[in-house]
Amino acid sequence: MNKNLSVKNEGIAPSMTLAITAKAKKMIADGENVISFGVGEPDFKTPENIRKAAIEAIESGRTGYTAAAGLPKLKEAICEKLKKDNDLDYTPENIVVSNGAKHSLCNTFQAICNPGDEVIVAVPYWVSYPELVKLADANPVFVETLEENDFKYTKESLLEAINDKTKAILLNSPNNPTGTVYTEEELREIAEIAVENNIYIIADEIYEKLIYDGKHVSIASFGEKIKDLTIVINGMSKGYAMTGWRIGYVAAHKKIAKIMTNIQSHATSNPNTIAQYASIEGLTGSQESINEMVKAFAERRNYMVEKINSINNLSCRKPKGAFYVMINISELFGKEFNGVKILNSMELAEYLLNTVKVAAIPGAAFGSDNYIRLSYATSLENIKEGLNRIEKAVQL
Repeated sequence: MNKNLSVKNEGIAPSMTLAITAKAKKMIADGENVISFGVGEPDFKTPENIRKAAIEAIESGRTGYTAAAGLPKLKEAICEKLKKDNDLDYTPENIVVSNGAKHSLCNTFQAICNPGDEVIVAVPYWVSYPELVKLADANPVFVETLEENDFKYTKESLLEAINDKTKAILLNSPNNPTGTVYTEEELREIAEIAVENNIYIIADEIYEKLIYDGKHVSIASFGEKIKDLTIVINGMSKGYAMTGWRIGYVAAHKKIAKIMTNIQSHATSNPNTIAQYASIEGLTGSQESINEMVKAFAERRNYMVEKINSINNLSCRKPKGAFYVMINISELFGKEFNGVKILNSMELAEYLLNTVKVAAIPGAAFGSDNYIRLSYATSLENIKEGLNRIEKAVQL
């Protein structure tokens, strides 16, 4: 092949989280006893009422195309949810339903960015954020956050990063990979900066339902000025254990929503029809399954944090949301275990997988090499066994 390929897209990095998880799954398929703390996917079944709604849609023949931006009834259900949960008033013309929240994010960057625009991204970041920004011909601008500040933006760090090229601030609360949850006071400070500088806020709220300390507040709820500048990203995957159903959604100013609809109409058309009908039931039906899931996650989180902080040379902060723990591994660097010298997070992740068959995501994937990320979206039994293996692996 002597034809040039896309220079831009050749430069897109693969997802390290999916790569580690894929290797772990292959090892499991080959019969190896691997414990995976990798990809962020609830280990609970999709709730029964949602599954039944999907089956009913199939049996009744509701399997054809829908409007590109989603079923009107689903958009109405999303509007009702946003009003009830987040005190946000939207109409269906503000809503775009997509093939997962990642697709919603992709549509967002494509809709608002022009070549040379800058999007502020906090470090550590979810692995896809920088690549999605680059796909829209914009540039990610990284703002380092501090562990002692719970990995949050500060007013000073944001103001230092803003210039005349800044198009948006990416805000993920509850956060992947850190579990950080911003307080209302902190969000109001960020909103004030955005309004004063006429900068969009991309509010990724996909983990909204999974909060253990405090409560979720949507930055868009602080008044019309910030609401007009905010693009709310959410979906069904995390809170409703519907990762494979691929339903995400955006709530935004109608001009932005219209551009996204046009993009999606050519790129993918409508999201999965059956999953849309199931999502209506998810949003409007019983929410009890969420409460049960949050209770289980909280128990796992508490155990994981206590155990990690009891292991020599490892430490972590207690996350307030999502289902991840960022472990500070910097004290391990330069040390040798079972003939393997650890110099960075990737080497530690490979060592753990190869030696004790534990899959963890290297912090380098999130722009923070001093950490590895563990997900507690797995059974307490797996968590106990996996952490025991890690403890043995890093004993001198």
